[in-house]
Amino acid sequence: MTQPDFIIIKAKEDGVNVIGLTRGNDTKFHHTEKLDKGEVMIAQFTEHTSAMKIRGKAEIHSSHGVVSSEGKE
Repeated sequence: MTQPDFIIIKAKEDGVNVIGLTRGNDTKFHHTEKLDKGEVMIAQFTEHTSAMKIRGKAEIHSSHGVVSSEGKE
């Protein structure tokens, strides 16, 4: 049995939002977390979570590499 892919999100500012989106016919928000600067969250894609939206300045680490999101200026 293979493990679902996961990502690591490190907040680079206060108030970074991590929003989980559902899988299925209608994509909906199903979970939201707020991270403050320096906090780290490990998130996993599951049978219920098909996508994640990161709002705010953060580093996102995955098996595909590292990408940075930008905060509002």
